[in-house]
Amino acid sequence: MKVSFIIAGVQKGGTTALDKFLRSHPQLAMPKRKEVHFFDDETIDWNSPDYSRYLAFFAPSEGQILGEATPIYTYWQPSIERIYKYNPSTKLIVILRDPVKRAFSHWEMEVSRQYDRYKFPVVIRDGRVRVTNNKGSMYGCHRIFSYVERGFYAPQVERLFEYFPREQVLFLDNDQLRNEQRGVLDRICEFLGVLPFSKYPENENILPTRKQTGLGKIADEDKQYLVDLYREDTAKTAELTGLDVSHWTSS
Repeated sequence: MKVSFIIAGVQKGGTTALDKFLRSHPQLAMPKRKEVHFFDDETIDWNSPDYSRYLAFFAPSEGQILGEATPIYTYWQPSIERIYKYNPSTKLIVILRDPVKRAFSHWEMEVSRQYDRYKFPVVIRDGRVRVTNNKGSMYGCHRIFSYVERGFYAPQVERLFEYFPREQVLFLDNDQLRNEQRGVLDRICEFLGVLPFSKYPENENILPTRKQTGLGKIADEDKQYLVDLYREDTAKTAELTGLDVSHWTSS
């Protein structure tokens, strides 16, 4: 058996909620935990990977479709090619989120985990050097401090299409998942070739990390700075994915 679908992105896009929703579908089998981080594991010998390590995350299943959710895959450059080499028939689900809100939520998470101590206005400006000065390394800095970089979706989508045809990738907007949950779940079931939910899971707000109090809200000037920074990429992302993301660039 092979894993045949992956929620591959994006971080802070609603993947924890979707993972929980899909676990309640009788025809789908998810791993023992969310985010197995197999295809972004740089300790694996990718010239001869041991896929039994991957399947070990899954409990024995009878006739179910195996899938998992590791949202860094879309951003982690080598992952998509590795997924393709593992199973070129893999179906990918990518939930995109307003990159400004995504960046702020990402920062809230890392501060709450005590992985970062800088204020948001700093990390989205001067703090970016922690990532851009480490282009040769895909470790620490990219995993933690990529608040801004992960929001440039167009290059990530183009990389997906280098390996997978459009019909094997389902793009969703985070707002759709929150506001049109049943319709989105119906689309996912159709995409995966399974029956619709007989009983839809409760549409609850699922937070993977307890947020530290007192972090405040994003300032208007920081919001506008990021809107302008992402404007060209957002237009390209809409063109590539077919999603209506015009609300991302509204002030």
